[in-house]
Amino acid sequence: MTHSEHQAESTRANLLLVEDNDGDAFLMLEALAESRVRANPVRVRNGVEALDYLHHREPYADSPRPDLILLDLNMPLMDGHEFLASIKGSETLKDIPVVVLTTSSSHRDVQRAYDAHASSFVTKPTDFEGLKAVASTLDAWWFGTAKTPSGC
Repeated sequence: MTHSEHQAESTRANLLLVEDNDGDAFLMLEALAESRVRANPVRVRNGVEALDYLHHREPYADSPRPDLILLDLNMPLMDGHEFLASIKGSETLKDIPVVVLTTSSSHRDVQRAYDAHASSFVTKPTDFEGLKAVASTLDAWWFGTAKTPSGC
């Protein structure tokens, strides 16, 4: 890795993908890569793992604070709604933007997410090109236009 590549890598945002489905996670990570999203993504499988990551519990002791969280809703152990309520109720975590990215398009899920202070709600596209478009839009907005407390 060249010096400029190393600098670019270290100045990239940190993105936490909370997704239990291996296939969906793989496709989202590929879409982020192909869309050249300016973030280093890390994937965890559910809300419990995400809280372990955010609180630096093993095996995430050295985990960086995410600048953005992409959150699925329907997961085992702790679903997305429970996770969202947990971090938005935390003084140290509540300012991290959370984009709900889920297969649901239910008005009830949308309302619950926004009531719990989600930053955005996106229904997962059904094809890879749609996922790449979502990834590009997330990149343009969260890492190019919006200002967040972490400075992204």
